[in-house]
Amino acid sequence: MNAEMTPIDWAKRPLQKYADFTGRAPRAEYWWFVLATAIIFVVLSIVESLLGLNRMFLGVYGPLTMLLWVAVLVPSLSVGVRRLHDTNRSGWWLLLLVPYLVGAILMRAVMAAGGAGVGTAGIFMLIGAVCAIVLLVFYCLPGTAGDNSYGADPYGAVGPAVAAD
Repeated sequence: MNAEMTPIDWAKRPLQKYADFTGRAPRAEYWWFVLATAIIFVVLSIVESLLGLNRMFLGVYGPLTMLLWVAVLVPSLSVGVRRLHDTNRSGWWLLLLVPYLVGAILMRAVMAAGGAGVGTAGIFMLIGAVCAIVLLVFYCLPGTAGDNSYGADPYGAVGPAVAAD
């Protein structure tokens, strides 16, 4: 089934399963999507810088990168959940990112208010960084061989057909 899939096919698959939070996503699907998204973000950021459109939203994003961020938010969450499912973990593990997001919001508010209270935001950011490392390890682990509680093995009985997985 997967022998004929190219890296571009793997990268497009999360967009085809836009909001599908069920089933499993092998490492190839997750990491090719992440790489393609990162490359597109870099290219759009360069274009925005050349056109003088950068830093229009939240002091960081231009309109093109913000549009891409909104467009890939749901597919990124769904492929992340399905990747966790492939390692036989619940998608609720994605909530490990909440402390980092809270810390980022607090840091932005603290910096806008003059810098008092950076310690609390920093603690949230530190806890969030540790949690992000845990998620990174989960995403790098091989999937469960054979069927698991979240579905059938995405590679079937043949095994991985892509060198990246």
